Amino acid sequence: MRPVAILIGPPGAGKTTVGTLLAAMLGVGFTDTDADVEVTAGKPVSDIFVEDGEPAFRELERAAVERALDSGTGVIAIGGGAVLDPRTQARLAGQPVVYLETGFAAAAKRVGLSQARPLLIGNPRATLKILLDQRLPVYQRLAAITVTTDDREPADIAAEVADHLAGPP
Repeated sequence: MRPVAILIGPPGAGKTTVGTLLAAMLGVGFTDTDADVEVTAGKPVSDIFVEDGEPAFRELERAAVERALDSGTGVIAIGGGAVLDPRTQARLAGQPVVYLETGFAAAAKRVGLSQARPLLIGNPRATLKILLDQRLPVYQRLAAITVTTDDREPADIAAEVADHLAGPP
């Protein structure tokens, strides 16, 4: 069994929101690996970064992605940085990976100055730009489907993803 769709993209792309809607449209389950990390750790992602450090978070994240992919069903949203792990990249090869493409301006507007996004603490706009520059080639390379999210409603994005997954009419 394999997942119906695996959503990737930067912070603010709408992976959780679109993933929840898409799963409901398709009548399948939804898994958010960041939420799974929080359950496993017993604390929010931001606390993991502050108290345990980014390497500890990345290991929890990699394990959560592995578990989600091993379950093999439904829609999975994986954290924006999870794709940087070479093991995760290898696992995503040949899978129904959907890149929720988000421009810098839209991503910056959506994430704001949220403390819940620990990698954006400090100078969020500059850090987000660096993250996008670093991750964009990986997102593009892994994607089987790319859907632009800027200035669009989550339900419209989910509907477009569903159409792509259904294939040609």
